[in-house]
Amino acid sequence: MSKPPPASAPAAAPPSSALAPLRTPVFRMLWLAWLTANITMWMNEVTSAWLMTSLTDSVVMVALVQAASTLPVFLLGLPSGALADIVDRRRYFAFTQLWVAAIAAVLATLSLAELLTAPLLLALTFANGIGMAMRWPVFAAIVPDIVPRHELSSALALNGIAMNISRIIGPIVAGALIAGAGSHVVFIINAALSLLAFVLILRWKAPARASALPGERFFGAMRVGVQHVAQSPRMRIVLLRACVFFLQSSALLALLPLLARELGAGAGGFTALLAAMGVGAILTALFLPRLRRSIRSDTFILWGSCIHALAAAAVALSPVLAAALPACALAGAAWVLTANALAVAAQTALPNWVRARGMSIYQMALMGGSATGAALWGYVASHGTLAVAILTASALGPLFTWFSRGLRVGGGGDEDMTPAPAARSVGEPVIDIRPDEGPVMVTIEYRIDPAQAAAFNAVMQQTRRARLRQGALSWGLFRDTTLPGRYIEYFLDENWVEHLRRLERFTAADIGLRAQRLAFHLGPEPPRVRRYVAETMKTGSP
Repeated sequence: MSKPPPASAPAAAPPSSALAPLRTPVFRMLWLAWLTANITMWMNEVTSAWLMTSLTDSVVMVALVQAASTLPVFLLGLPSGALADIVDRRRYFAFTQLWVAAIAAVLATLSLAELLTAPLLLALTFANGIGMAMRWPVFAAIVPDIVPRHELSSALALNGIAMNISRIIGPIVAGALIAGAGSHVVFIINAALSLLAFVLILRWKAPARASALPGERFFGAMRVGVQHVAQSPRMRIVLLRACVFFLQSSALLALLPLLARELGAGAGGFTALLAAMGVGAILTALFLPRLRRSIRSDTFILWGSCIHALAAAAVALSPVLAAALPACALAGAAWVLTANALAVAAQTALPNWVRARGMSIYQMALMGGSATGAALWGYVASHGTLAVAILTASALGPLFTWFSRGLRVGGGGDEDMTPAPAARSVGEPVIDIRPDEGPVMVTIEYRIDPAQAAAFNAVMQQTRRARLRQGALSWGLFRDTTLPGRYIEYFLDENWVEHLRRLERFTAADIGLRAQRLAFHLGPEPPRVRRYVAETMKTGSP
């Protein structure tokens, strides 16, 4: 018997235009909420960064403003992603905006009363970052559910456009308000805009989840999320790429307020530099669908990293603001090229049931790289110069990307993550089983041609990763010592309800993998499947 062919990839739909997802009313409404949320984020970050320069002369404290805003995503990303996968996503998304509004109100009150200190500002920036840590995974999980698959790249590019429009509007508005009315007014407007986003989110009527099973437990959901990503080779590469790129790119953004001050540009110059980044990113995002037709994701990442490095170096060495502005625009263009390629790769590698958890882990890698980079490059700048810190970051990122170019996020085509629940291969249990009873052991007996053992083993390696990604506690494959070609596969589920839940988590790619396994099996009958539930052993005196 010849080796079975791999599962066929889903048919590709024609690439969409950059603005096509906005024709979907639900996406348009949630995109406006996302835009509003990001405007408040940038207004808060710009105001906090500039306010910190007036509260302290410490270079490290100024750089730590960005670290404080991104570190919560690294620390709380996974718990937030688990919640987004097991609770009502609409209500959870709305709550995140109430949180941000409350923090903005506290900042406005303390700023108005002139009670803000550098440590207190840093703590409240961290608290505001918790809101971003909560809202990002849930929004990332929602998007693939409300746009067609072939429009996903365009939808993510539009999210990047929202981020960069906010990068323009937020700093401009914040800079004008800081100069004309004071920091407290920025925080008051932030609170109002966050409440507006809250109202927009509540207008969305999310579809009910089709499952008769009880919701996952919080800590179990986190375990399964980590396990799924750990068993996905493609996700591991995406995480590594994201961490390295944002470690590199954080140097320019974290030290930009100080670069603006060195150029003698003041708050207006800092705002202009951020706006230039946003303009470069927006113009590039509009051409992304056309670029993705002929350029692979890995090429985007390699060239995006190199172009960003050159642009950041140009900003660091610019003698005047006029020279730094076009370099900032180029840095923004390179940033959106790389970030979009990484986000699309992560989204298409994750099925819906674990998407918020997977994207939260992706965001942890992204923000972990950003937070570490902000602190690291701030430390380097405090012991050297701003130019030395940015040039060092600009050199290390592309070098690592080049030497690890064999690690590809694209692979040989996206797996089809369309839900395709598996039919039970054995009958209903004839004994009473409680939902929390377990663990549950499943055994599957295969009879194959011994000459095909090596090919069968390769497919079972993929099967192992698939079972563990679905939440199985352990997996093993044994061969019979008395009958060549007879194999027993076993795996454990945590309890009965998790066993049933795993059957709901099958995707079209899993069905294709099952077809590959069955192609090796000999005989008219399918492989024999048995399920066992652990017996509780009573202890006592003999």
